[in-house]
Amino acid sequence: MKKHFAPLLLLPLLPLVEVQAQRAPSPYRTRFAVDAPVTAGLGALSGVGLLLISKKDGLNQTQLAALNKRDVPKFDRFSAGNYSTSAQTASDFIVYPALLLAPGLLALDSDVRGRYGQVLGLYLQTMLASNAAFTLTAGNVYRYRPFLYGSEGGGKRTSHISTNSFFAGHTANTAAATFFAAKVYHDFNPGSAARPLVWGVAALMPAATGYFRLKAGKHFLSDNIVGYTVGAAVGILVPQLHKTTARTGLSVFPVQGLNVNGYAYSGLGFTKQL
Repeated sequence: MKKHFAPLLLLPLLPLVEVQAQRAPSPYRTRFAVDAPVTAGLGALSGVGLLLISKKDGLNQTQLAALNKRDVPKFDRFSAGNYSTSAQTASDFIVYPALLLAPGLLALDSDVRGRYGQVLGLYLQTMLASNAAFTLTAGNVYRYRPFLYGSEGGGKRTSHISTNSFFAGHTANTAAATFFAAKVYHDFNPGSAARPLVWGVAALMPAATGYFRLKAGKHFLSDNIVGYTVGAAVGILVPQLHKTTARTGLSVFPVQGLNVNGYAYSGLGFTKQL
């Protein structure tokens, strides 16, 4: 009786065993003991940056009257005085949906979906890194927004956030989200013909955000270039730093010995499979 009953007890577990066997291996390696403190630390840094921003002072009317477009570097001068509420709204309609669409679209991929908890953890770490870089920079750097060099803006002209031109946070966060999504799709689908399209869309969305922030008078061109670069770099580097050795062909090992002059040395060695 026992010999027939025991296999029957295992029948409900067979679908689970099959799913586990078919689940594609992740190209990433994460460890809670390492990644949780890193993510928490990035969140704390973002909070510190926001606190610094909140303590900044805006310009008074005398300081606003003294602003001159000729003091803006020539590279950025063409946008001094820009102001458009519709362009600002357009930039918001790109960045905020992008923050949700990037991880949402990845869930449509079956291989990614099988490792979705890990991917979401990496996404959170990516966005906190991007936001920490932005808030800490904006909290310490005073650069006047382009619209201050014109006459529009009303009460916003004396706000403390009118000094947050450098660098472009909307552009950075859009780039971090879209480049993260492209990088993860790329790593989970090494043979996909859709990868160029995915990277193209990832590159265009933050560029569009930057364009509208420029038209809105929120940021100069250089602010957007820096924001785009920071966001894209973070979006790519966070997943890349978590890639498994099996996928990257990269290994790290300790090195020590004596040089030709008889001095001892030690350090880390790296090998890359070509």
